[in-house]
Amino acid sequence: MKQKQIPKLTLNDHLQSLHVLMGFSLFGILLVNVISFHSPSSYYNPYEWWQYGDLNIYIWLDIIVQGSFYPIIALVFGYGLVLMMEHASKKGISFYRISVRRLMVLLLIGGAHAFLVWYGDILVVYAFLGLFMLLFLRLRGHILLGIGIGLYFFSQMGIGMYLLLLTLFDTTSIADFTNIAALQQSMEIYSNGTFLEITAQRFVDWSLQNGSDGLLLNLLMTLPLMMIGAGAAKLSWLQRVNVQKKKWFIILLIALPIGVAAKLFPLFTELSFSYQYIQDAIGGPFLGVAYLAAIVLIMTNQFVLKLFQPLSSIGRMSVTIYLMQSIFGTLIFYSYGLGLYGQVSMGTGIWLAVALFVIQVLFAEIWFSRFNQGPLEKLLTLMTNGKNKLH
Repeated sequence: MKQKQIPKLTLNDHLQSLHVLMGFSLFGILLVNVISFHSPSSYYNPYEWWQYGDLNIYIWLDIIVQGSFYPIIALVFGYGLVLMMEHASKKGISFYRISVRRLMVLLLIGGAHAFLVWYGDILVVYAFLGLFMLLFLRLRGHILLGIGIGLYFFSQMGIGMYLLLLTLFDTTSIADFTNIAALQQSMEIYSNGTFLEITAQRFVDWSLQNGSDGLLLNLLMTLPLMMIGAGAAKLSWLQRVNVQKKKWFIILLIALPIGVAAKLFPLFTELSFSYQYIQDAIGGPFLGVAYLAAIVLIMTNQFVLKLFQPLSSIGRMSVTIYLMQSIFGTLIFYSYGLGLYGQVSMGTGIWLAVALFVIQVLFAEIWFSRFNQGPLEKLLTLMTNGKNKLH
């Protein structure tokens, strides 16, 4: 009796799936980031800042989008590292040497982005964590999955319990959180400051998000997700999706209700930091995994795969698209651009984000009709790979 052959996809097929997931995530990231582009979101309580229709939009965005797309990017990042390692091995290229150079260049690009464009940069964090990931890539798939899931689960349970205890013995809630002095300073500088003054404020805002606490949270949240993605790549989860649909469907059925329940939980309780943390640290990743599983399943249909081609184009030039979003977003709202900071509603900000993403889709499609790589992706290749084609 002949053993049933498991259909294998090519490297390009793997990358197309990852590119679609990345493109989808970049849209979600933009919808969240645009709030920080046009308002001092680091310093206010959104449930007091936004009123009426804008508050309703924020709540829905908080449930459906907030915290649910960075996990997909982290999973895809880990998956992509393994694919590149395997591809480099087949071509006889030193993967670790090239990867270190690539991540260092990404770190420099992220630093320029954070301090010269927008303080909410994630490239610095991903480059730093990527260097950590290189230490684990030789582990087997099941071990990577186990470490990633275990580290994420136990760390988040610990942090959640700690915050819950603080809530029980401290009457301070998220509704009390508004830093008036910092809020007024942020509003004034981004609305009327010079480029140098805004650069100084960017450093203050970046430091607030990326201090020792921020670094610890990324090590306990983002790094485990990268490990899970790398473990899934070692086990060829995307490559075997056509014969493992049941597994993906089970993942969807488990992740979706947990994600939705955790996301909705704070709305039916007091707005405490512990409940908000549960919403973002538990609900966000579970809902993100549900989105990922749903996309992977529907992409097994060739017609749907063709429909997702524009998202694939966005994903192929993800670094370029990500930086473009920040550049155009800050030019629209900061004082050295159109100066609309603090002057637009939540709804207007969302529509501007949608319009920008549509423009980016058109740009990506036109670009790839002439070139094989995005502009920053080409720069990364030249600065790290040289003549070696590790992509």
